Amino acid sequence: MATTRNSNTPAGDRRVRRTHAALARGLIELVEKQDLSRISVADVAERAGVSRSTFYDHYRDVHELAESACTAMIDGLIDSLPVPGPDSADHAQDAAQSLAAFFASLAEHAGLYRALLGPQGSARVSDHIRRRITAAVYDHTHRAADGALPERALSLDSPHDVRAAFTAGAIIGVAADWLQRGCPCPPAEMAALTWPLFAGLYQVDAGTVT
Repeated sequence: MATTRNSNTPAGDRRVRRTHAALARGLIELVEKQDLSRISVADVAERAGVSRSTFYDHYRDVHELAESACTAMIDGLIDSLPVPGPDSADHAQDAAQSLAAFFASLAEHAGLYRALLGPQGSARVSDHIRRRITAAVYDHTHRAADGALPERALSLDSPHDVRAAFTAGAIIGVAADWLQRGCPCPPAEMAALTWPLFAGLYQVDAGTVT
């Protein structure tokens, strides 16, 4: 069972979850106002209402906290991404809405994502996102008629699939570029531009998105 740093308390303990949430929330608030590299452990601890020693019970430094917060949030975002589906206008509309929500969530915490996905960002976070998207796409496209998945497809280490890997790289690239440019297009416009490219890869009718 995973434990917190320098502690025998199970990582799933309610107090630990509250502390993690408070630290992540404090960091997110700070990173929207200043660069991640300028934020200290003392800054985060003060914002979260905990001591520095409590911070170090859970994380080595601010960057590790940032990686943890980012990967936790991105997992939820990836679960909302659209997947190939029936050729219909309804599916195209649902897909566009899912993508718009994805980009809106990125924009909401743009400071954190920009820091970790930028040129001086985190290889760990980029790799986590890439593997999560690759696995999600692979799992969906390899479902059997009864909805069952191959056993080995149920993990992040899915078998090599060029389309899934290409999709993951494309989404990361588009998102990172958009964030670095200051999110110049609204999330809905980004969705309308992105979905036809994604759909075309899987030969899905992109439909008419309004």
